This record gives sequence, structure tokens and C-alpha cells, in this order.
Amino acid sequence: MKIGIVGLPNVGKSTLFNSITKAGAECANYPFCTIEPNVGVVSVPDERMETLAKIYKPQKVTNAVVEFVDIAGLVKGASKGEGLGNKFLSHIRETDSIVQVVRCFENSNIVHVDGNINPVRDMETINFELIFADLETIEKRLEKSRKMLKADKKYQFEIDTLQKIKTSLENGKSARTVELSTEEQEVLKDTFLLTSKPILYVANIDESQMENPQNNEHVQRVQEYAKQEGAEVIPLCVKIEEELSGLEKEEKKEMLEALGLEESGLDKLIKASYQLLGLISFLTAGEPEVRAWTIKNGTKAPQAAGKIHSDIERGFIRAEVISYTDFMQSGGSLVQAKEAGLVRQEGKEYIMKDGDIVLFKFNV
Repeated sequence: MKIGIVGLPNVGKSTLFNSITKAGAECANYPFCTIEPNVGVVSVPDERMETLAKIYKPQKVTNAVVEFVDIAGLVKGASKGEGLGNKFLSHIRETDSIVQVVRCFENSNIVHVDGNINPVRDMETINFELIFADLETIEKRLEKSRKMLKADKKYQFEIDTLQKIKTSLENGKSARTVELSTEEQEVLKDTFLLTSKPILYVANIDESQMENPQNNEHVQRVQEYAKQEGAEVIPLCVKIEEELSGLEKEEKKEMLEALGLEESGLDKLIKASYQLLGLISFLTAGEPEVRAWTIKNGTKAPQAAGKIHSDIERGFIRAEVISYTDFMQSGGSLVQAKEAGLVRQEGKEYIMKDGDIVLFKFNV
């Protein structure tokens, strides 16, 4: 699962990527510093893993991970090939969701590609380019469907669905804002529309505004814009996050306390990105390893077991399940949890929940 980090040039996009992954992507104060996308795999912060590790003292602790892709800065006209537009669009097409970085701070030493700070204009620049690209995709598909309609009337439903999306795009609204039935979603499945991808916004603010980002007018405008499509906004200071990412655990904790923060903006962003992809974690715990396994929300027990090994899915008998919350309320003791009747026996139709601690029984 890939999350594409996008934004206009010089908004803090690559600095944010560096902070998240510590991968050292090139970062400089001029447009198109990032040409080929940088890719970094990052652990999802999960306090539950730390607690389980203290209880089991395992040889290994493995958190869930997500993949971030730092995509070249985009400019107006990208859908027509301006700047690095074609590369931008092809790279974003390969991602599963989008994190758009928006500049919400003033600094005369950092060049803005459009000359001044206007976050809504910046958001619209990117979103409109994605809309223009999607319109082109829809037009081509409509042309094909209309030809097929002459031979088969079933294509009328496809045409109606495509037209519904086209109308929304022409009104400047992304495909993700359109309410669709299951059948309509199926029609659009292989169109791979850019504006149907889930999105969240990062409002990059000044260090002085970290304590009360809501006082920043730019952040307020970003939130108003994002609200139209039900998107989340995470205000953070990319410069400070870069400093935090280079610190040891205790030093980081001290700096966060000094800043009056419970957790870093990056931790919030990584967790939110994981949720944006519709992902949850189930847990396995023992002396060899404490591990978080990534599955799609709605996954049934046998398919979750298959994440560990295909043989476990094939020979699935049942799953012994206890929620992390119930486990901790039992003093972190599986024996006490069983005595209290909190360990459940679940079958093939059980839908896994985030934080389930599981032992799969199987026979092959």
C-alpha cells in the first residue's frame, strides 16, 4: 500500500518525507528538486506493541508498516505536460492514497512558485490538475462505451455512471465526493481515477504557531476547503518534525514535553495515513515475536490467518481471540483472561477488529 506525498514546489514536501522515513531524500530551495519519486517504508507508531513487548519480552518486535512516496512538485498545466506533469501524474496513479502538503507559513527566504502564500489556491492548483486528467480518462472511456452501446444495451448503465462522474468533475468536484452504489463503484474500478483516491492534507505551519494552529488563518482556510470532501487536516511544523525525527527516544520525549505536545505531528500523520488506506492491525504475541499484521478493515479470520502463512488459511479451524483492551484489563495475563471468559472462539465468518490478539488453530 503506497501513500503519495504531493504538493507544489517548496512547500516542505521532501522535508516531510525525510522526517517520516529518515531516508535522506534530496531537499533544496528550488522547484523540481525531486524528479524521480523517493520511496520509504515506515513503521506505524503503536503504543500497544510497546506494552506487549514489556509483558512478553520477545526476541523481536515487528510493527505494521506503510510506504510513502515523495512525488515531484506539481505546477499549473501538469495535466497538459507542463513542468514534470506527466511524471507527476504517472507516479501518483501508482499510489493508493494521497497526502497533500500545503504551505501555511510566511518566509521571504523560501521561494513560493506563485509568488505569495495562498493555501486554497495551491490546493486547487493540484486538485484541478488531477480533475483535468480524470476528465480526459472519463471522456475516452465514454467514447468507448458509446460505441459498445450499439451492440449491447447493458452499456447504458456504464455511460450513466461515467456521465455522473464527468458532471462532478466539470463542476470542480473530485470523484471521491460522488455518492456511488456498489454497482457504480464496480463500473469505475478499472478507470483508476486520481481524484477517487482517499486524501488528507498536511498544513505546514511556523514553529511559533504549533501550540495553537487554529489561530492560523491559512490553516482555517485549509480546513474549510478539506471539509467539502470530508478530508482530514493535520497541522504540523515540518521544520520541527525534521528535528524531532533525528533525536533519540528520550530526547524526543523531552522536546515534545517542552513544546507542550503529547505526540509528534508525524506520528499523527502516519497513523492517519494508515487509517486513510482502510487498514487495521491484528496482533500476535509470544516470546519469539510480538507483531502487528496489516489487513483491510472487514477482513475475515481465515484471510487474516493467510497473512501469516497460506497453510494457516487453507487449514483454518478456528481463531482464539481477545481484544487488546480486554487483555490489559486482565492484567496482561492470558490465563486470567481465559478464566474471566474473555478469550473467544471464532469461526470462518468472524470479521477481524483492530487490536485483536489472535492465536489461529489450523490443520493441514
